[in-house]
Amino acid sequence: MKASLLGLLARADTGARLASIACMAVMIAVVSAQVAMRYLFNGSFDWADELSRLAFVWTVFLAIPLGLRDGAHVGIDLVTRRLPPALQGGLARLMAVLAAAMLAVTVVTAIHVAAATWSERLGSLDLTSAVFFFPVIIGAAHAALHLAVLALWPDAHAPLSGAPS
Repeated sequence: MKASLLGLLARADTGARLASIACMAVMIAVVSAQVAMRYLFNGSFDWADELSRLAFVWTVFLAIPLGLRDGAHVGIDLVTRRLPPALQGGLARLMAVLAAAMLAVTVVTAIHVAAATWSERLGSLDLTSAVFFFPVIIGAAHAALHLAVLALWPDAHAPLSGAPS
């Protein structure tokens, strides 16, 4: 089970990394083209702001689990670092379980909001406004998987093990 879950997570990480790179590239290209249009041709694309905002949201929410995996998110550990290593590890596992539960609530809530806003359309793109909630759902589920792995097998994520580095 551990090997298959870690394999699934590795594939999800690769997909998230590639999708984040693609979204960032789209955002950079659209914003650059929009700036060129405004300053060189005194015009603009109607859809550029909406598409670049959408690409930004996708980039951020798909990259959150990757930062979680690498221990790149900010944490305050002034008190916990003073605890014995065994207690640090237990507390890290408990926090991983609680954070995974919060992310599960986020997934369910985002699904409900996406369903409720499905009929709303974006102003300049022929898309449902629910597309802004898809990366929240995907990113939160992906991050929850990382936290579940951390809670079950702390050694699988060395930077997140809770032990002092």
